[in-house]
Amino acid sequence: MTIAQEEIFGPVVSLMRYEDEDDALRIANGTVYGLAGAVWGDRDEAVAFARRMETGQVDINGGRFNPLAPFGGYKQSGVGRELGTHGLAEYLHTKSLQF
Repeated sequence: MTIAQEEIFGPVVSLMRYEDEDDALRIANGTVYGLAGAVWGDRDEAVAFARRMETGQVDINGGRFNPLAPFGGYKQSGVGRELGTHGLAEYLHTKSLQF
């Protein structure tokens, strides 16, 4: 479905059935985009699932936005990071001097 394969900006929610955790992860990662996602459930299990998601930001159990955390996507969801030290690093050039 288009809503599951493209970045739809706005107040949109899509509910999809899944068989088990691996199927849910396949669905979540089965797109060329990866800006943000969300997981609800037992904290430790949700964190483990979120770490496997191919997305730049994951809200766990309705987590609040943190302006100190880097923001940016994976795959075709943007280039680089905004906010936090990672965002600042986008404007810096690293140079190594070898002696």
